[in-house]
Amino acid sequence: MSEQIVTVDIGGTHARFAIAEIEGGRVLSLGEATTLHTKDHASFQTAWQDFGRQQGGALPRAVAIAIAGPTRGDIIRFTNNPWIIRPALVNEKLDVDRYILVNDFEAVGHAVAQADARYFERLTGPDEPLPATGTISVIGPGTGLGVAHVWRDGADYRVQATEGGHIDFAPLDSIEDAILARLRKRHRRVSIERIVSGPGIVDIYETLAALEGRAIPRLDDKAIWTNALSGEDSLAAAAVDRFCLSLGSVSGDLALAQGASGVVIAGGLGLRIRDSLVRSGFPERFIEKGRFEGFMSALPVKLITHPQPGLFGAAAAFARQHG
Repeated sequence: MSEQIVTVDIGGTHARFAIAEIEGGRVLSLGEATTLHTKDHASFQTAWQDFGRQQGGALPRAVAIAIAGPTRGDIIRFTNNPWIIRPALVNEKLDVDRYILVNDFEAVGHAVAQADARYFERLTGPDEPLPATGTISVIGPGTGLGVAHVWRDGADYRVQATEGGHIDFAPLDSIEDAILARLRKRHRRVSIERIVSGPGIVDIYETLAALEGRAIPRLDDKAIWTNALSGEDSLAAAAVDRFCLSLGSVSGDLALAQGASGVVIAGGLGLRIRDSLVRSGFPERFIEKGRFEGFMSALPVKLITHPQPGLFGAAAAFARQHG
């Protein structure tokens, strides 16, 4: 018998809520998402109550919560908003009987495992569905670099979140050598997250400007992404192409390390640069692994296009635990 739950995806700026229907360990449907600004609410509890009012009254007595950060400890704090969550008090504060807390990228892994095939767009490799067995590597550039893998065996699966975004960056040409040299002035050790994440575009952009001897204004990452994708700034567009090359290399490395039979690129940033990913050289960089080029070229690489993978995935995690 199916049941309804509330599913929540909390980031630094926004908290998204929806009603999901689950049954037998899977998500049957996901209602329309409601997005609230975290700055407009004193706490998660008041945001929850606001969502309840918008829904016209009582909410389901079960909730799945995806959090952009660690989910362990007596008190969960957020990096970019003042909210805190005390897991021991969730039932009381939200008036629910059951709950689950998952890392936001772990939720994305559940979304990859359960989302319909229509939500996966080919980036490179064979034009076929993700395999029903084996390991799917999930890579999500955003504020940081999320890395997880999903192990599937037919209808069964497991999600493992990792800290793969913190492995060492390995430059492959003189431009990436220059990016690494720039970052080494500030960081003793440079991880792939320093380059392959939303904020990483700043150092890529400024390195390209230095190589050309250009004087440029100081721009934040949001401005560079906007200028690049609008076509207003050719140097910013070149920085995005370079970002995609590095993402291709990193994704291929992670696929090799995890023994992947398929790869999924996730996150809102991936959706924003979907056209750049294909034309930038991402596919070639993904495949170029020396003696393993044949192996890499046989892996399907997809972009997940589900509009709310965090909400869907949190609901899927709840369904798996309580199903």
